[in-house]
Amino acid sequence: MKKLPTKDEILNWIAENPTKTNKRDIGRAFGIKGAARIDLKRMLKELTAEGHLQKEKRTFHDPNGLPPVSVLRCLGADKDGDVWAEALEWNGDGDTPRIHILPSKDHSAPAKGQQVLCRLSPSTQEDVTYDARIIRKLSDGPELFIGIYRTGSEGGRIMPVDKKRDREWRVTEKDSNGAKDGELVEAQQSGPKGRMGLPSARIVERLGDPMAPKSISLIAIHQHEIPDHFPDDVVAEAENAQPVELGDRTDLRHLPLFTIDPSDARDHDDAICAAPDDDPKNEGGHIVWVAIADVAHYVRAGSPLDKEARNRGNSSYFPDRVVPMLPDALSGDLCSLHEGVDRACMAVRIVLDSKGEKLHHEFHRGLMRSPASLSYEQAQAAHEGRYDEATKPLAGPIADLFAAYASATKARNKRQPLNLDLPERKIVLSDEGVVLSVDFRARFDAHKLVEEFMVTANVCAAETLESKRTELLYRVHEEPSPEKLDALREVADAAGMTLAKGQVLKTQHINKLLEAAKDSEDAEVINMSVLRSMTQAYYAPVNFGHFGLNLKRYAHFTSPIRRYADLIVHRALVTAHGFGDDGLRPQDIEQLKETGEWISQTERRSMLAERDTTDRYLAAFLAERVGNEFTGRVSGIAKFGLFVKLDETGADGIIPLANLGREYWRYVERDGSLKGEDSGRVIQVGMPCKVSLVDATAVTGGLTLEMLELDGKPMPKGSSRTRGKTGKNGGRRKLVKAKSKSAKHRRKVKRSR
Repeated sequence: MKKLPTKDEILNWIAENPTKTNKRDIGRAFGIKGAARIDLKRMLKELTAEGHLQKEKRTFHDPNGLPPVSVLRCLGADKDGDVWAEALEWNGDGDTPRIHILPSKDHSAPAKGQQVLCRLSPSTQEDVTYDARIIRKLSDGPELFIGIYRTGSEGGRIMPVDKKRDREWRVTEKDSNGAKDGELVEAQQSGPKGRMGLPSARIVERLGDPMAPKSISLIAIHQHEIPDHFPDDVVAEAENAQPVELGDRTDLRHLPLFTIDPSDARDHDDAICAAPDDDPKNEGGHIVWVAIADVAHYVRAGSPLDKEARNRGNSSYFPDRVVPMLPDALSGDLCSLHEGVDRACMAVRIVLDSKGEKLHHEFHRGLMRSPASLSYEQAQAAHEGRYDEATKPLAGPIADLFAAYASATKARNKRQPLNLDLPERKIVLSDEGVVLSVDFRARFDAHKLVEEFMVTANVCAAETLESKRTELLYRVHEEPSPEKLDALREVADAAGMTLAKGQVLKTQHINKLLEAAKDSEDAEVINMSVLRSMTQAYYAPVNFGHFGLNLKRYAHFTSPIRRYADLIVHRALVTAHGFGDDGLRPQDIEQLKETGEWISQTERRSMLAERDTTDRYLAAFLAERVGNEFTGRVSGIAKFGLFVKLDETGADGIIPLANLGREYWRYVERDGSLKGEDSGRVIQVGMPCKVSLVDATAVTGGLTLEMLELDGKPMPKGSSRTRGKTGKNGGRRKLVKAKSKSAKHRRKVKRSR
């Protein structure tokens, strides 16, 4: 037998071999056999009692360190994309270990709050204690949620602010983070259901008064985890940026490149101008210039600014605020194409023939100076001959621009992109953030003009990068699924219209349906149904075309101040043309797929947050009108009830089946309708109705309605028999199911004959 090791030798060996720390491993390392194992066991017990070791099950480790295999809680990713974690349990004397979860080919990055089993090793990185490799994920992780804290005798409860949630959470006093009664809080589920039948949660952040007007958008920002504070190094980099000089750029300051934006816009991405083509070979043609802010010059790949922009993916727009992709020093100043100042731009010169077809185009990295920043209203008024001080000097350029648009419209009509007509709501707020009114935005030819030339410029970018064989992110919109088209046909049939079947679907077929519905009482329902039948557009380095625009290739180029996808395309153009050293790096090209997936996700995140905020503002606006009657249309049907869009505000409310009169309603999945079992009455999407507002909850954005009239006929009052109660109406649900089953059996027998 070898001599027993000293306690220091045991401790040193455990520190050097953290993955082999049970008694058998230690005995083998020191050649300890037989009765000497009893002495080793005694020494390990003493080391544990003295606090030099900590025992967990059969292994020993340094009490101020973590076991080599540990359960960690993910803290999320930083702006560089590195994922960090903390120990699920830490009883050491020192600071909590800083743990970096290494990327893995076998496991995707864990979500914030998710628990993972990891193998740890001492890190060689500065200020990092351990590197962790994922063995397996143990849970989906407790997601963060927003709620209203209500104090109780032993802590309190969190009431949900998401209308899709109906459960509460129990919070102990130690997990309340000092929250006060009625405060808006961000919390994380910390345990399963307890003795009160409620899951437990811990409050991670206090957000203030939920009824304060400014809190309405703040709820969505936190709920959807949209970053709304820029790190100091990002702000510093933006504030240190300087205006560009002409240098090797193309001087475009002689062109009347003016901007046309909403009247309250702070950032101006794009400027346009046009003139008749003086080439005799292109009689009736036009030269169109589209100039876009040169964000790539200021936001270099790999910089703190770039990492933060990618993390955000895009700007998010709310009625009371904007959460920008870039700090204001860039988005509202140096990158923005303000009137009367020199600004760096990426411009494309486009030649159109007399029919609006593009003959050719070329890109320039230039320097421009806008003569005016116009609103859509100003541009439209000037087009109609009503000039003001800003537009009068631009009468000629404005006329030339609208002439070029008239030509481009011919090509657009031939191409037949989807011609949806959906009114856009505008929530008007007071200076204090209170809703004054809900209006529908006017849509002028000036809006369509800007959209048309932005689409053309985006096509130019995609075509150029393809021709130069430069990698890029496409904007992809795939055709609708057969199931979605069948649902659209059901809606069209109910309105007495048809959608072509049995052939390859093209946008022109859907446009015929939209044209048939135009100016009819079913116009909005048909337009909404077409929109719902569409797939979600996304970004990808592989081209599948754009169904909605009816284009073979398409990329986003025209809004780099507010979309990271456009910044990627700008860098690709810099690389393709050799415009500078601030183009795409090899590592950027390798990560295009991941980048496309990420910014597609951030785009959806912003859309959901913006929609939730609009719902909350509308509920706040209508809260004082509970009991009032409104007209609307059935906009959706589900097994639990139906949705109605109110004509006055465009707000969506729910009518539970219990608020649909006295009879039992059966959901017909084939055509998505509800059928009354007593009356045989059918409720379908698009039907006009009159409803009463039963409840409006601003904090969740939920509206509850009661049906008064449907399709011009009154609904019987009283509670719906939908719950299968016993007694006078006992067995009602079973009877209906039996009828349905019997009818189904008869159909099968009939077919077999």
